Amino acid sequence: MRRLTVVQLLPALESGGVERSTLEIADALVRAGHRAVVVSAGGRLEPALRATGAEHVVLDIGRKSLLSLRHVVALRRLFAEVGADIVHARSRLPAWLGLWAVRGLPATTRSRFVTTMHGLNSPGRYSAVMTYGERVICVSDTVRRYLLHHYPRTDPARLAVIPRGIDPAQFPRAAHPDLDARAWAAAQHPALSGDGPLLLLPGRGTRLKGHREAIALLARLRATGMDARLWMPGTREAGRGPYVAALEAEAQSGGVADALVIAPPITEIARAYAASDLVLQLSRKPEAFGRTVIEALSVGRPVVGWAHGGVGELLAELQPPGAVPAFDEDRLFDTVKAMLAHPPPPLATMHAYTLRAMQDATLALYHDLADDR
Repeated sequence: MRRLTVVQLLPALESGGVERSTLEIADALVRAGHRAVVVSAGGRLEPALRATGAEHVVLDIGRKSLLSLRHVVALRRLFAEVGADIVHARSRLPAWLGLWAVRGLPATTRSRFVTTMHGLNSPGRYSAVMTYGERVICVSDTVRRYLLHHYPRTDPARLAVIPRGIDPAQFPRAAHPDLDARAWAAAQHPALSGDGPLLLLPGRGTRLKGHREAIALLARLRATGMDARLWMPGTREAGRGPYVAALEAEAQSGGVADALVIAPPITEIARAYAASDLVLQLSRKPEAFGRTVIEALSVGRPVVGWAHGGVGELLAELQPPGAVPAFDEDRLFDTVKAMLAHPPPPLATMHAYTLRAMQDATLALYHDLADDR
């Protein structure tokens, strides 16, 4: 296969799934002998990007301002100078700027334009640009259905479902119970000690993540005499003080404050999965994918979550008993009790959701488009 030059466009390199995917594809491109260029305003992940061997061009293409239109000329010049075979836009404003830049190139040397729908963006003319790629990567079948529902004129043949993937080496299978991991968790948070089951709900400090439902679940489990504990890493963030205080008040009134830990984000999330007996995914807003599901299942921990969006899609395929009708708290309680009593066997494999599978499928898509030119 010939050497490609791929330019990825995104607002910044701070944190998040878009940024992670950008780095993962840049790394795969370089390791395969291709040239990877990323355009963004920069951020804390820039050193990690450069460590892959990719190049970074600083342009603030994510700022929602008329002044951002001036970047169209700079992008067009960049695409021509590097001989971009593929321009891959991962966010809406960068996609508009990249599209206009590509359309201004000579037809004989014009870069092929790719977009990725990372989320369920609010439908409308502004978001419609993510459907304008010659190939549109959807991170789940949920995203594909959402796109076709809101943009019915889109040609389904241009859509490619490429799920996000994880590196199994970073989420290795752990014995259950993992006494060492549980001791590690209890050493950090004494409220997590005990012989009862440990539930884990990882996620940011926003009401959309279902923290209140998890606390209510904890109270019902403990009311049955079960010494259950609940750990919510990632919830205690800067600027979330009032929300965390409200959760603590609910736990206090429900009599479960001493069995709950609301913690900041942690780097050793795989170890947290291993310490747990069951992982919750209770996002009130349907998610485009549901990375938590495959991370937990990779470690060998059952997942219970609302059966909507990408989470419901993954559970339906990989662990159907864990899918609960959205917002049905009685079914949630019954399902968690049943799964704690009789955990399902760990999955043998999840090859379709590995990082390698995602990288290979994306590079194959690039080659198909470039060869077609």
